[in-house]
Amino acid sequence: MTQDEGAVTARVSESYRWMQLTIGVVCMVMIANYQYGWTFFVPDIQKQFGWKPSDIQVAFTLFVLFETWLVPIEGWFVDRFGPRIVIFVGGILCGIGWWMTSRATSLGGIDGYYSAMIVCGIGAGGVYGTCVGNALKWFPDKRGLAAGITAAGFGAGSALTVVPIQNMIKDVGFQQTFLNFGIGQGIVICILAYFLLAPKAGQVPATTSNANVIQTRRQYTPMEIIGPASWWLAASVAVLLVGLVMWNMGMLFYFQLVLAGMIFLVGGTIVVMRGEPIFMLMYFMFVIVGAGGLMVTANLKPIAANLKVADQAVTIGWTMTAITWAATIDRILNGLTRPFFGWVSDQIGREKTMFVAFALEGIGIYALYLYGSDPLWFVLLSGFVFFAWGEIYSLFPSTCTDTFGSKFAATNAGLLYTAKGTAALLVPFGSRIQEATGSWDTVFLIAAGANILASVLALFVLKPWRARVIERSVAN
Repeated sequence: MTQDEGAVTARVSESYRWMQLTIGVVCMVMIANYQYGWTFFVPDIQKQFGWKPSDIQVAFTLFVLFETWLVPIEGWFVDRFGPRIVIFVGGILCGIGWWMTSRATSLGGIDGYYSAMIVCGIGAGGVYGTCVGNALKWFPDKRGLAAGITAAGFGAGSALTVVPIQNMIKDVGFQQTFLNFGIGQGIVICILAYFLLAPKAGQVPATTSNANVIQTRRQYTPMEIIGPASWWLAASVAVLLVGLVMWNMGMLFYFQLVLAGMIFLVGGTIVVMRGEPIFMLMYFMFVIVGAGGLMVTANLKPIAANLKVADQAVTIGWTMTAITWAATIDRILNGLTRPFFGWVSDQIGREKTMFVAFALEGIGIYALYLYGSDPLWFVLLSGFVFFAWGEIYSLFPSTCTDTFGSKFAATNAGLLYTAKGTAALLVPFGSRIQEATGSWDTVFLIAAGANILASVLALFVLKPWRARVIERSVAN
């Protein structure tokens, strides 16, 4: 029996709901550096070991893969046993992961960066998926806003440590910085885990009655959405065999692209035949929007260096280097966008908000391609790009829960969140394109076009399709 099943209990106070949300936000702040702080370590790792940036960024891809693809499993535990144990274990793994990076001297192997970032990903994913899923359950009446505020902790949380991390790397080296931040963040997560709870039946309001935000009354199980587990097990075995063959052929780097293709071809076929096909549309949109933002996140400092603006002084009130300004503003705006667009979507609807946000993202990336070589414009436009990108982490979970119900919100939103991992498969290829062409122009143009495509799909395909799915669920 889950924590939100059983006897109906009295409504909790609004302050109690917001306290639970706040605890989740602080946990998200503690895992933010595992993704958004990585870019500051890459140049020093390259300098010390001489590895190619595209090879180093495989570690970032592995982090995002394990942060996202295990979230459905972690969500299953949350939906049945509550959030506390998952958060606690996640905190321990986060601390261990960056302790491992502080000692790593190779890319592969059990003691290398790849293994360390896998451990970090598992830990951070457990925290992320639990906190977002819990917010969706506590705030069915403000789902977009609650998911946005929670995700904002992850997006903006690292803004507070941009300068401290860079200063510590300069003073004591990147390895000691990995250790200090990893242990500190892990301890805080473990302490906060004790205070996080899931709502019981009757403690929260009913689903919203806003005409612009249509919500299902049916509670879909995860297997109803993606299809039978046996089919996915067979598909996983096939993927493993392909991976082993490509590994033996020395083509492991390109397996990432093959894997992304198999997810859409094989996984998409399973969902369309035996699950809910609309899920694949959401998944596809999440991937093509997420890939561009992750590429900028992982390569912000290398991009700035390639454009020759990284160390140029920029004055906005006071003077800092362009990369320091960009990293700080980007993280703040990447956090603010999540509750902002989440709130907007609560008012005007999810799909209309997606249309506006994704179109702005496409325009912002294209403008960065045109004017990014100017240090001030680099700072301002990179901030705009992050502001228009970060909202996917509030819009997609809330849209998923609106469509498939809240009972299995952590698991179902986690299934959709794996799209971030699929998007991360494409990140190293952004670096490889830059290495081949000597610039980021091609990557920028592809990312801008993908966002414009997603904005059109949101309004003209997802919106009417989702209305029909919910109408069908009510009729049944």
